[in-house]
Amino acid sequence: MRKTWIGAALALLACVGCNQSDVQELKKGQQDILAKLDSVDKAIGQLKTAQAAQQAAAAQRPAQADPNKVYTIPVANNAVRGPKNAKVTIVEFSDFQCPFCGQSAPLVDQVMKQYPKDVNFVYKQFPLTQIHPFALGAAKAAVAAGKQGKFWEMHDIMFKNNRELGQDKLKEYAGQIGCNVPQFEKDMNSPETQAVIDADMKDATSAEVRGTPTFFVNGKRLMNRSPEGFKQLIDESLQKG
Repeated sequence: MRKTWIGAALALLACVGCNQSDVQELKKGQQDILAKLDSVDKAIGQLKTAQAAQQAAAAQRPAQADPNKVYTIPVANNAVRGPKNAKVTIVEFSDFQCPFCGQSAPLVDQVMKQYPKDVNFVYKQFPLTQIHPFALGAAKAAVAAGKQGKFWEMHDIMFKNNRELGQDKLKEYAGQIGCNVPQFEKDMNSPETQAVIDADMKDATSAEVRGTPTFFVNGKRLMNRSPEGFKQLIDESLQKG
């Protein structure tokens, strides 16, 4: 379009008596203008592409978690460590193969020792099967051991050995903690065990859990995973009564 109207203007100038030298000069100017306009168009196109990419990335990026939102997380069917009638419940959505979850286990123990009467702890399964090939098997092992009253023993031994969670090792750990191993294997492969994990995964979705470990203190998401972070939320809950 630009070339058309600029070319028409040059033709008109030639018709009204401009000499050939003037027309050639104008043509050169036309080429310079068109080159600059093409450069501007290219820059605008690149800017629009970049903006579109930023908008797409923003749309895919998870929304920032609301630190003040309180979630209702069912725990009636989960194993509980600590006094069942405690005023404060810590819930962890976790993956036995996740190294960060393994690092957090001693932190939870430390917090429980600081509040022996007021705090209990619930572990919920959130195996990241896309990146941790042994996570689902480990989750099943914990649930199966729990059927024999050995959930926390299996929890502890798997986190101490979370680089060795193959099927043979899980059977070995079950024997070490005193499980009936044939029954343990049967329970591991049962639909009921998978249903427990599915229920925890559903609860994770409802609580907007996106990674592991994710902790909640009386339903409030822990944003600062440290002794101080736990203390702040626990004391806040205790003051509310």
